[in-house]
Amino acid sequence: MMGTSFLSADRARSPPVKVLSSQLREGKECQTASGKSEYIIRRLGPGEPRSLQVSVVWMQGTVLEVQSDHNTVLILDETGNFVVSGINSVPKGKPCLSPGKYVMVMGVIQSHSPEPLLRAVKMADLSENALIHRKNWIYEVEDLQQILP
Repeated sequence: MMGTSFLSADRARSPPVKVLSSQLREGKECQTASGKSEYIIRRLGPGEPRSLQVSVVWMQGTVLEVQSDHNTVLILDETGNFVVSGINSVPKGKPCLSPGKYVMVMGVIQSHSPEPLLRAVKMADLSENALIHRKNWIYEVEDLQQILP
């Protein structure tokens, strides 16, 4: 179950969008009419380049380093590193946080440069079928981004 603070503070946000760390790194920050930060990224896939506005994302990758004392974890996806903060507050998040584990993270973007930084909302261990998850991830990201308006 997601924390009450996420639900109340972020109720107006769009659902999470599957993205790669490189998309966030290359993205641009913008402000919504209500003053919230969002990020404009380039969609994956064929055809003419189109942009997509995101604030809550779903990312997957391999845990490289856990810093519990700093409440962060460093994760590597197919395109580079990203940092996730707030790991000590995520229910059931800690068991999947050891180097080498393949995990999914849903979180709110805090920064995109020099490395993407997310505030974790949900984490899950996907290590049991890591090969399948890792192999299909880029296709899942591209498919979703192509069908979003």
